Amino acid sequence: MARSRRRITRNTSHKTPERTPENGLEPAPTSSARSSLTPVDDDLPVPAAGPFLTEEDDCPACNSGNHTVLKSNEKESWIRCDACKIWFHWRCAGNGTDVETIDKWYCKACAQNNPSLSITVKPPARKSSRKRTQLDYANLNSGVEADANRWLRVIESKSIQEDQFRRMRGSDVGVEWLEVDETAMREPIVIESPTGLGMKMPDPNFTVSDVADIIGHDTPVEVIDVASQSNAPGWTLGKWAQYYNLDPSARDKIRNVISLEISGTKLADQVLPPRLVRELDWVEKFWPNTRKGKGHAYPKVQLYCLMGVASAWTDWHVDFAGSSVYYHILRGSKIFYFIRPTLTNLAAYEKWSGTELQNNVWLGDMVDEVIKVTLEEGNTMIIPTGWIHAVHTPIDSLVFGGNFLHSYNVATQLKVLEIEKATHVPKKFRFPLFSRLCWYVGDKYLRDLKAKEEFSSRILESLEALASFLVSEVRVMERGSENAKREAKEQVPADRVKDSAAVARELRWRIRISAGASSDDENLGRLSKNTVLNGPSINGLGAKRKRAYQNGAVQFKNFQPKTWDEIDELPQQSKQKTVRARHPKSSNSWHQEWIEWDGSLGEGGDSDPQASVESVREVTLKVRKTDRGLERHRIDRIKEKWVWVEEPSHSANPEIKLDELDYDGKARTLSNKYNPSKEEDKAGELPGDPLGDPEPDSGMTVDD
Repeated sequence: MARSRRRITRNTSHKTPERTPENGLEPAPTSSARSSLTPVDDDLPVPAAGPFLTEEDDCPACNSGNHTVLKSNEKESWIRCDACKIWFHWRCAGNGTDVETIDKWYCKACAQNNPSLSITVKPPARKSSRKRTQLDYANLNSGVEADANRWLRVIESKSIQEDQFRRMRGSDVGVEWLEVDETAMREPIVIESPTGLGMKMPDPNFTVSDVADIIGHDTPVEVIDVASQSNAPGWTLGKWAQYYNLDPSARDKIRNVISLEISGTKLADQVLPPRLVRELDWVEKFWPNTRKGKGHAYPKVQLYCLMGVASAWTDWHVDFAGSSVYYHILRGSKIFYFIRPTLTNLAAYEKWSGTELQNNVWLGDMVDEVIKVTLEEGNTMIIPTGWIHAVHTPIDSLVFGGNFLHSYNVATQLKVLEIEKATHVPKKFRFPLFSRLCWYVGDKYLRDLKAKEEFSSRILESLEALASFLVSEVRVMERGSENAKREAKEQVPADRVKDSAAVARELRWRIRISAGASSDDENLGRLSKNTVLNGPSINGLGAKRKRAYQNGAVQFKNFQPKTWDEIDELPQQSKQKTVRARHPKSSNSWHQEWIEWDGSLGEGGDSDPQASVESVREVTLKVRKTDRGLERHRIDRIKEKWVWVEEPSHSANPEIKLDELDYDGKARTLSNKYNPSKEEDKAGELPGDPLGDPEPDSGMTVDD
């Protein structure tokens, strides 16, 4: 069996023991099953191969004093006897053949001592007559072999939905829109003209050369090789401007720039995000102004300059930490492909991202639908939290945009953060100082809640997710590993947050109280498993919530009610008739009369208005075993809807009895007290049951 050869060196202080007639070393009596070229841990050290051999590098087969000087490009080959485990120079003990062909080898002394030992060679490598494709590994490594347009060809055969997203005027895009429209910032919106957005951008004639002139030609820039979707090192803005200005046919590759952040440069003075972005952005609102600017570390993600050439493609991604994006086309055009951030789609994205699927599988095949949006010069788009998207550049383009976190969908932002951690996204490509920013946000909202400020139910629901994240960070500080504790503590801004545990837990408590729940309602504000992210909340936070139900059982702490062995619901019975009955408006105390009414019927007068009565009867049977027998419940529910088709007569007799519809559909009038002598009761009907209930008890226990 062929084995790969390994070279092993030893420190020169070790010397290989020589076998001579004087030292009495004898060969081992048995052979080894290992190859002569396979080292083992308990072997003697192997002499170092080098250009000059000293006495310490002699082998037992060397002639005394024969120290050979090797050429600089030559290496000494050694071989070990599989019997005595002693190493020899192959040039001294070998037979002149290639040492790589030897499988088992024995020195002369061992072979003479045990004639059954024989030297074996490795079998020749199998050769196939089948033709093989010759790969150019140099080109593969540089990305030349990859096809920059392959996904564009894939799209041609896929089902892509045209977008139905809202087109809005710039003047309508503000915080007021979010407060009155529950669907705001749930889907991307397109603003076709920047008028009214409160945004500032460079002149439309602004070029990539102008970007290099203002920021500096020697400024390093990260350039993406579209074919391999990897960074191309060694680029500056000056070099990029030269490449961008080439004729498309003269460009050696398709490249893209998507991460040039311009905060702190002269170009930043010409760019101002839309008013809505500035009003929502956590960095703008909550990061202390005294800790921004030159010399301070803070999240610089608000101002990006993106420059792409025709046919550039940015593969599927979610912006870091699920941040929202504003995107303005200054020159050129862009085509976006969107996937909704539902839990199912995000799970598919997590499975696809960072694996072999990313290179071979169109993500659109793993989700419910893909939506296409085309942006032209002068268009602005705002992409909400967590939307998965890919971008195609049909013509050379220059774009300005930025990222921002906000308080209207924190749960999705945190979900994307979990995906980034699960897929091992390097910290370099995550939202900078995310945890520290969350502490600033949490501290500010806590002070606002203490001051009795009111917030919408949508913000409170988001803040509940934020508070839970901060509590989890506290638990890491309390129970995590030493390294995790240190990292979590470093993210707490000591200038604002003095007691992180108190801030996180009090914030969560005050959010729940503000949402109208008691402080012990542990389920308040948490998204259920079926909640669709970026969709209207299933359970709004505007009013006090009921406890959550799972499988029909109410979840109380330290209590789990007994389950029923069998539950059966009988078919519904419904009747609808028209009768004459006194209208509620005919008496000021009508509500009390109807509550106290025991089902008695009386004769309605001709002066009473007509009423349409719809009666529905629902019967549910439950049964379960007990220690002494069984327990059986019969729940009989009768629902009535009374609708008067005539207005009450002002001359109607106020003392007239109420009319009721019995199971037979006859209008009858009874006194206010139940009279068991009435014939309908003799027929087995119950008072107050127009459908005829044969069993009055709602619960019965049967024992042995």
